[in-house]
Amino acid sequence: MTLSSIESITPRFVSLRAGQSILVLLSLNPTLLAQPIAPLARTIRDSVDTARATDTVERIYATDRWFTFPKFEETARYLRARLEESGVQQVEISGAPADGRTQAGFWTMPLAWDATGARLDVVAPEKFSLCDYLTAPTCLGMWSGSSPGVEAELVDLKTTAWKDVAGKLVLTRENAANLKAKLVQYGALGAVNAFTENPSLGDDRQWINAWGDHGWGYLESSTPLLSFSITPNQLRRLERLLAAGKVTLRAEAKTRHYEGRYPWVTGLLPGTTAEEVLVLGHTSEQGAHDNATGVAASIEALHILRKLIAAGKLPPPRRGIRVLLMPEMYGSLHYIQQHPERMKRTIASITVDTPAASYDLAGTEYTIYRSAHAGKSWTDALMPRIAQAVLPRGRPWHLVEHETGTDAYLSEPTVGVPNLWIYSGTGVVTHHNSADLPRTVDPRSLRDLVSLVATYLYYTASAGSQDANWLANVTLDAATDDLRQAASQGVDALAAGDSRAASFALARLSYLADRHQTALQGLKRLGSSSQLEQPFTERLRQFRDVQSARLREAGVVPYVRAPEKDNLVVRRKRLGTLPLDDLAAEKREGFPSGAWDKMVTVALYWCNGKRTVSEVAFLTEMEMGRPIVFDFAGYFRFLERHGYVDLSRTPIN
Repeated sequence: MTLSSIESITPRFVSLRAGQSILVLLSLNPTLLAQPIAPLARTIRDSVDTARATDTVERIYATDRWFTFPKFEETARYLRARLEESGVQQVEISGAPADGRTQAGFWTMPLAWDATGARLDVVAPEKFSLCDYLTAPTCLGMWSGSSPGVEAELVDLKTTAWKDVAGKLVLTRENAANLKAKLVQYGALGAVNAFTENPSLGDDRQWINAWGDHGWGYLESSTPLLSFSITPNQLRRLERLLAAGKVTLRAEAKTRHYEGRYPWVTGLLPGTTAEEVLVLGHTSEQGAHDNATGVAASIEALHILRKLIAAGKLPPPRRGIRVLLMPEMYGSLHYIQQHPERMKRTIASITVDTPAASYDLAGTEYTIYRSAHAGKSWTDALMPRIAQAVLPRGRPWHLVEHETGTDAYLSEPTVGVPNLWIYSGTGVVTHHNSADLPRTVDPRSLRDLVSLVATYLYYTASAGSQDANWLANVTLDAATDDLRQAASQGVDALAAGDSRAASFALARLSYLADRHQTALQGLKRLGSSSQLEQPFTERLRQFRDVQSARLREAGVVPYVRAPEKDNLVVRRKRLGTLPLDDLAAEKREGFPSGAWDKMVTVALYWCNGKRTVSEVAFLTEMEMGRPIVFDFAGYFRFLERHGYVDLSRTPIN
């Protein structure tokens, strides 16, 4: 499809949640933009069995909703059987050691945990129940400590000093997991969490799924405090009682921490070569949308493809299609670390951490997150064409830049597998909430999700040199979109008198052209030749020069970042991000955890053992799209002191 024909189509714009950058917001006629994919998309969409997919959601939810490690094992056994029923081969269950000390990358594996019952009751000045794990599992925080039954005063952190919480249960309105270190420091008995992402869900409660002293998972060194969660309506009742005087609770929790396994399941739909394409969905969470739908969609995608191949409606793909169903981050990191040779044979991946919510609610459209810029790929341009071909006309979708927050890190260079992440909202916000139920899954959205995943997997697994020309064209289209947007931002900055922003935009044009050139080079993995790549690279450079001229002719000079002090080369030691879960907050010198913080994560990805800290800082600013005030040299020195990276004055050859 040519650039001019794209411009002739009027896009339908829809809203995106506040703070999210919009790259493309389109609802287009698939026959105009995705002709090579449209027949495949129709064949797959017509084959989706939403009843089967819905049944899989319900079965996963039935065990994972208890979020204990024995239940995770039950889920894994069910998933193995479901994959085998689906015709997937080489299905295996393995897992990360849940011992609280083993690391995958720099993520420390949590201890295994079990709960067989828990209650929290008000015993004075009135008597009524707040929590019963057997009827409302989310009332108990994951990795909560145990208690045979203890009576303790409830104090409200809103009106109580930290020095006065020792031996007491503490009512918190911030997520109690964020306060764990201080609760430990000041000797609290435990937390009664009143935080919720959606206060309008008056009789539902937030699931607290983090209880480590310094991070997410509960480690060997963590402290076994009690953790409960209450509803907004219960909070209001407790506030009235606390306003009148002392409140006493009775807490009981039958839990245990032990060394076990965090299970993951994998299987393969074979191709005709040893190469693979990977789909990841995370298990081991309590919700239907987060993430039983993502897991079910991944299974159903392979089930459909196997049926279509067996029926002769699709030829066997060139590459195998592998599914990995695992605990978020912990499982994927362990799998990748255990199978480096398999990952080298993997040419692309897709992360399905994705609700399938009602068509009739705003905010449930699908969002496609692109790869991190350090691993820019042609798959970033492919997936929008698949969305155009798969989704019903009038169903909007979004394309945005890479984000952290789930298993979407595979494109970073130490793994080196291009990754896309599909996500959507749930309309009524039920993230990590007891209201995240199977009955809120919309079969229409589930059909969309399965179709998106299956079409991407099959096309990518089958693509070869015969597809390279079309993929080079759509990659060039994506590049020109990005370059035009960057130039327009510079023009707008000039009009507003912001010369620094205009200079930044000019520098970003060269940066973006380099990133998209890397994406074009990635087509060699499909068997494309340099003779194909060269003319597209030249067109990309020409378009960059045209856009740059718009700013240069107005007197704009490229942005130059001041060099970092102590400008060394950073050498990474392990794959993945840096959660700092083995380092207390007071030892972090004010630097953020890299578990989810995008800026420091992006900076880490640019560290290839050859770039200086100044070069890394510049590239980080370019990817983030804005100048950044941050002590990059100090941050990497901090990481070196704690053994996370090495610094050198000599680049790796």
